[in-house]
Order: sequence, then C-alpha cells, then structure tokens
Amino acid sequence: MTPADDAAPLTPPPAAVPATAPAGAVPAPARPVTDREIDQDIPYGVRIAASWSWRLGLIILVAGALVWLLSRVSFLLIPVMVAALLAGLLAPVKRSLRRNRVPNGLAVAITILGFIGLIGGALALVGRQLASGFSELWSQALTGIQKIQTWLADGPLHLTAAQIDQYLKDATDALQNNSSSILSGALSFGSTAGHFAAGLVLALFILIFFLLEGDRIWAFLVRLLPRKARAATDGAGRVGWSSMVSYARIQMFVAFVDAVGIGVGAAIIGVPLALPLGVLVFLGSFIPIIGALVTGSVAVLLALVANGWVNALIMLGIVLLVQQLESHILQPLVMGKAVSLHPVSVILAVAAGSYLAGIPGALFSVPILAVANSSVRYIAGRTWEHESVPARATIPGTKPEPDNA
Repeated sequence: MTPADDAAPLTPPPAAVPATAPAGAVPAPARPVTDREIDQDIPYGVRIAASWSWRLGLIILVAGALVWLLSRVSFLLIPVMVAALLAGLLAPVKRSLRRNRVPNGLAVAITILGFIGLIGGALALVGRQLASGFSELWSQALTGIQKIQTWLADGPLHLTAAQIDQYLKDATDALQNNSSSILSGALSFGSTAGHFAAGLVLALFILIFFLLEGDRIWAFLVRLLPRKARAATDGAGRVGWSSMVSYARIQMFVAFVDAVGIGVGAAIIGVPLALPLGVLVFLGSFIPIIGALVTGSVAVLLALVANGWVNALIMLGIVLLVQQLESHILQPLVMGKAVSLHPVSVILAVAAGSYLAGIPGALFSVPILAVANSSVRYIAGRTWEHESVPARATIPGTKPEPDNA
C-alpha cells in the first residue's frame, strides 16, 4: 500500500450511505407504536393472567357489594325468601283446588288457613306435651344431678362434699357477677323475638300475594329487562324456581323421616318429651348437616339427663342409624335427582351462610346455591334457544304475554 492510498478517504459502500434529504424538506415523523404491537411484546401467559385477574377481581367486588347490600336489607329479604319457599310448597294444594273449579282467591284462602291450622295444631300438641312432661323431666334432672354428685365423690376423682359445694358456689358467684350480661342478652332475645314476629307477619302477607299473583309478578319483572334478555332470564328463573321447590319438598320429606325415626326411637326407649324432640329434629333437619348434629346431640343429652348413660348410648345409636340412613340412602337417591350439589359444596355453603347471616344464612344457603347452579347451567348451555314458548308457559310465573315494549 502506498502513502497515497493511506491518505485516500475511506468511503462506505453505496448501500451504507444515507440518502440526503433535499434542502428545506421536513423530515418524516416517526411511526407511532400501536397498542397491538405493545401487547404482542408481552408474553401470552401474562396477558391471559392479567385478563382473568381483573375480571375475577371485578366479580369478587360486585359479589361483595351485593352481599353487603343484602345484609343491610335482611329484615326484608328473609321474609321474602320464607314466603317463596312456602309458596313453592303450597302451590300444589292451590292448583289442586283450582282444578276442582274453586275460585283463585278462595283457593288461596283455603290453602293459607289450612296451613296455619296445621302449624297451630302441631304447636298446641307440642305445648301440651311440654307442659305435662316438664315436671317429670325436672325431677329426673335433679335425680341425675344427684347421681353426678355421687359419682364425683365415689368415683375416680374422690372429691369431698366441701369441694363440690365450693365448685357450686363458684358457679353461682360467676352467674351473679355476669348478671348484667345475662340481662342484656335476655333483652336482646326479646328484641329478636319481636323482629321474628314482625317478619313472620310480613312473610305471611307476601305469601298470600305470591300464591294469588305469582305469575303476573314474575311476568312484570321479566318485561322490565331488554327484549333480548327476556327469554334467557325467563328460562333461568323457571329452572331456578323448580330447583328450589324440589329441594324444599324433598328436604321436608327427609326431615319428616328423621323426625319420625328419632322421635319413635326416643319413645320406645322411654326418653321423655319424645314428641317435642321429634318436632325439634324436623325443624333442625332443614339446616343440612349442622342441624342433624345439633338436634341429635340434644336427643342424646335428654336421654342422659332423664335415664342415665346406658339409655344415652342407645339413643346415640338410634341417632347415628337414622342419620346414616339419610346420608347413604335418602340423600343420594332422592336429593341427588332434585339438585345436583356435591356434599362439599353444601358444607361450604352452610358454613358461609351461617358466618354471613347466622341461622337464616345457614337455612337458605343451600336453596340459593341450588337456584344459582340450575340458572347458571341453563344460561351457559343457552337452553332457551331450543325451547318453545308454550313449553315455558307451562311453568307458573312464566305465562307468555304479548310484548308491547
């Protein structure tokens, strides 16, 4: 290489020389990056996770707000739900009267009065049993306490009479020291009893109108929605109502079997107040799982206080036998056909309902879950697209009416 070659300027290849813009020309603006290009730079899994996250968060937020709102109006919501359950149970009686050409108003009056008479007669019978058997039960309870004192003295603990008296004195002092709390609890119970009576009257009033004009009320609510949403809402409400009514009827049958089994068993082995105990079991059975445990424990405790531990063990065997019959025969064969709910979902629903709303929440949690399960399945399967209007019209509350909206 010569010195002249070293002095020669290095020129890039023609492809590397940038084109010079004419003098006075405005440079072209940079092309903006679109949102689609930005999204494509984010990994696909992250995009999917983000999409699910905000949607689930919104659902949880709306559900929480709905639960909070319903808890604020529980004094109105609970009577409405009680009336809905009773309307589903009493609707067959009213329809039977209507088929015999009884006017609608008279059929509703006969149904309501017959139901009130049945409940009143049952309560009167239970009250008489309680009044006649309370004195005997009290004497048996005192005898049981004396037996416990004898066992504490002669049993493995070998407590002296002075020690037993001291324990009793400590218990009495504890009750006296907490008398204000007990009094406030009694006043709170009185207030709750007043609210319960008011709610009962309201539920009866709503029940009358549900039986009188349930179809018109439902048709009015459906017509408030946009035209495209009416068929889906109508069908979802229909299958949800059917599931709730089926659950209530079958649960009543299961509760009746439990009450008869435990009540008759208690009467056979000589447990006092067998009839009130059967009524308690019947009412408790409407709270799945938890109600059976509580009422069964009451039956065993009553047998223990009245007749001793041998009788209590026999009563425990009867309770377990009846509950096993319910769990392994009645529930799978009868309840499974009405509402397809897994036992785990039932337990979680009862726990969540009792935590959020106490006893009413435990009572209505499973029917609400059954309604939601049926309605969501109906909407997800778009079943209304394959149904005819006359088929939907055969269900009470879904009577077809002309659309003028």
